[in-house]
Amino acid sequence: MGSIPVGATFTFYGMKEIFYAYILKSLSYDYFYKGHCKNLEQRLKQHNSGQTKSIRPYIPFKIVYFEEFESLSEAIQREKFFKSSTGRRFLKEKLTK
Repeated sequence: MGSIPVGATFTFYGMKEIFYAYILKSLSYDYFYKGHCKNLEQRLKQHNSGQTKSIRPYIPFKIVYFEEFESLSEAIQREKFFKSSTGRRFLKEKLTK
């Protein structure tokens, strides 16, 4: 049997869901995309395969920043923050270090 990873959290029904607010950077342009999702790796693959029509011209992307949340609503709120002027300043400072 496998071992439980250090820091793993569980509920009575199994592992807790984790949601993400994330920032992608285009590898070809000076363009950042802000979003939220449940599966970060799968979502990056969707973006880079052109499944998100609005950002298709900017592919490929890499993940440059993300935060984890226990609820979808928290991840959505953080995405909204990233899209605000205060959030853009926060990201600029965070991503230029």
